[in-house]
Amino acid sequence: MAENGRDNIILIEDLYYSRGQKRIFNGLDIAFQRGKITAVMGPSGTGKTTLLRLITGQLVPERGRILIDGQDITALQRNELYELRKRFGMLFQNGALLTDLSVFENVAFPLREHTKLPERLIKHIVLTKLHAVGLRGAAELVPSELSGGMARRVALARAMVMDPDILIYDEPFTGLDPISLGVVLRLIKRLNDSLGITSIVVSHDVEETSSIADESYLISEGQVVASGTPSELKTHGNAVVQQFLSGMADGPVPFHYPGRDYKDQLLDRD
Repeated sequence: MAENGRDNIILIEDLYYSRGQKRIFNGLDIAFQRGKITAVMGPSGTGKTTLLRLITGQLVPERGRILIDGQDITALQRNELYELRKRFGMLFQNGALLTDLSVFENVAFPLREHTKLPERLIKHIVLTKLHAVGLRGAAELVPSELSGGMARRVALARAMVMDPDILIYDEPFTGLDPISLGVVLRLIKRLNDSLGITSIVVSHDVEETSSIADESYLISEGQVVASGTPSELKTHGNAVVQQFLSGMADGPVPFHYPGRDYKDQLLDRD
């Protein structure tokens, strides 16, 4: 079981969750340390994005607890959950910018939705966040005028515009060229260190994620199969861990999705 303590801003204990007949999590335990970058990695289909939805209260587990600073989010009323979510910033897969709004308005959107700040202060905050990601000069552009890397940086500015305690990155490196990838990696590390926030990076990009993570969890078959610093994971003896980290096609994680016997299915045998 994950160890509780003041250093853990998020604590997941004995978490169970299924989608239909498929078990996604089977007694999952994870502790996210305050002020650290924690990576959650694993093969495709292991429920990494589902885990983020559970942490933010979009999904409800069948069993187990999800504690945010000691507060169990599964027991919160709707208004309490909405208030708690203001502590989170989220960088969605592929950025998820609103295509009809300018860069400025995309970043300003959370402020307009959740605060009653005057326009002058909104402008100041938005330009400050855009400057932090190097895109203050792109404020009047629209998403269609941005490169993939620029769009991801605008999404990051939007994620931190409410000054969250916790920043969540869902597959932040997907589709980026090497230069944009390097920029995003540097921003994640710099923002975490300078702002003192807690960062959760969900990714299957081993090398990139390991370069910035303070601690990593590898999940498979609904549970944590390994955890520790990136260097500790490299020397871990678990076969699933070694298959994932080295990118081997053959190993405990099967190539074929479970199904009927191949010959029986071809011959239409029941």
